[in-house]
Amino acid sequence: MDRFVFLTLDGLSRGAVYAAFALALVLIWRAARIVNFAQGAMAVATAYVAYSVSAATGSYWLGFLAALAAGLLLGAAVDLAVMRFVDHRSPLNPVIVALGLVLLIQAVLGMVYGNEFLPAEAPFSRSALTVAGVAVLSPYDLFAFAAVGVVVVGLAWIFTRTAVGLRMRAAAFAPEVSRLLGVNVGGMLTLGWALASGVGALAGMLVIPTELGLHPHAMDLVFVSAFTAAVVGGLDSPPGAVVGGLAVGLLLSYVSGYAGSDLTPLAVLVLLLAVLLVRPGGLFAPVAARRV
Repeated sequence: MDRFVFLTLDGLSRGAVYAAFALALVLIWRAARIVNFAQGAMAVATAYVAYSVSAATGSYWLGFLAALAAGLLLGAAVDLAVMRFVDHRSPLNPVIVALGLVLLIQAVLGMVYGNEFLPAEAPFSRSALTVAGVAVLSPYDLFAFAAVGVVVVGLAWIFTRTAVGLRMRAAAFAPEVSRLLGVNVGGMLTLGWALASGVGALAGMLVIPTELGLHPHAMDLVFVSAFTAAVVGGLDSPPGAVVGGLAVGLLLSYVSGYAGSDLTPLAVLVLLLAVLLVRPGGLFAPVAARRV
């Protein structure tokens, strides 16, 4: 029973990070109808910015803030310099461009920083605390929960309680009507890219210290898990991304704890295949989306 409790709490902690990354994918999909396959590579690039700033200043938190700022700027730059010029009449074109960005970013990072694993510092201890003799969450897990919670609440407030959020939603779902009403659709799209990249940068900063370290390919498997979480919840549903992320985190924790870590990639792929076959729109997709 103690092991089950530990695996559950550990899975929820990992799932919170997957939820943040899945939320970034959902933001881009809702804004531009693009699955940003470059999201993982972009997150790694911001983590390298944090590494450079922390190494120069000796402060983890300055590096952390630099990564978030770099994420916002990188997302806006990708939209303005790349995606804005892609022909969207074919849904395959943005996918090919995003995959090309992955190769470009990873190649540049490899040339600048090398392909060796670099140490990724965690701001808090990753040793699990014990309550009544049962190992529970570590201080770092609590930090990850709190950071993701702030992001989820903040995004929910922006999209439901602010004029900017209303404009972003309108620009995503009815761009032509929004233009007639005076909404700067292009600006809202760029803001969506910036927010998504910023959230992805946060997810990268939270997950990389739990992996082997910082590497140009550090987020490849994380992206697969986060994409699965987004598909499970539904690419049109931010709450679904959160639920899907937690579900994927629990699945990986249980499979790793009871069957071995070698089976975790297979478990993710089986879950993804099952959702695509049974409910391709996701668990939280509206009825209209499931009928398409």
